[in-house]
Amino acid sequence: MSDRRLTPATDRVALTTLRGVLDRPEWTDGSPARIARPVTDLLARPDGPRDRQLLWGADVTLIETRGEHAFVQARADGYCGWIDRAALTADLPPLTHRVTAPATHVYPEPDMKTRERTSLSIGSRLAVTDTRDGFAALATGGYVPSQHVGTDPAPDPVPVAESLLGTPYLWGGNSRWGIDCSGLVQMALTACDRPCPGDSDLQRAAFPPTDRIERGDLLFWPGHVAMAISADMMIHATAWAMAVIHEPIASAMSRIEAAGQGPFLGAHRP
Repeated sequence: MSDRRLTPATDRVALTTLRGVLDRPEWTDGSPARIARPVTDLLARPDGPRDRQLLWGADVTLIETRGEHAFVQARADGYCGWIDRAALTADLPPLTHRVTAPATHVYPEPDMKTRERTSLSIGSRLAVTDTRDGFAALATGGYVPSQHVGTDPAPDPVPVAESLLGTPYLWGGNSRWGIDCSGLVQMALTACDRPCPGDSDLQRAAFPPTDRIERGDLLFWPGHVAMAISADMMIHATAWAMAVIHEPIASAMSRIEAAGQGPFLGAHRP
């Protein structure tokens, strides 16, 4: 377990599943918890740089608490890191829906004219208990427009990615408010219930290479990933535009190579 991003252990505490693999003074079975904020940063260390983000309703295993921080492992992709301890809840009603619109609002009543409580990004997971007047009632309180949620996975990751066109680029971002290249790919694939790691190097290792670029394939450069929407066009979150954009594949290859950020590492098929 040499990759800290995927190792459920701090310098003091590790999951008991790692006995015999790691040497730690303390062991834990971990405890189930859930993210109860619209977005929370997953940090490399307490008060350290952001690696990724977790969204409302993401289930995690709590491994250690240290002051105002908690070390967790995300259930969806195994990514580990430190988050604000206050972002966690032990209240775990069954998750039934997901946000399918790019973003939505949570209202105190089933009425769009009331002042919203908060906003949620696409990919957020919800525990819906009832529907009323065109709104989904949440077990955690509040109402979300029924048009913005669903129970079934998306059939195609490309329209999911395209729904985020124009989203600001954010290093380590995983939401409508800001997203990076690997976050966009992960968002699109997990919306289709296709498991996907969180970082581009892990994504490249997870999926087999292909010699022929087709819709939905992932295109890789050092530290960067895009999704093909056809044999000639791709979508990606890029710091070059500081946004999610469409770009011709050939133009991107030339531009990235000219900037010294290449070479193109090939296509992989998820």
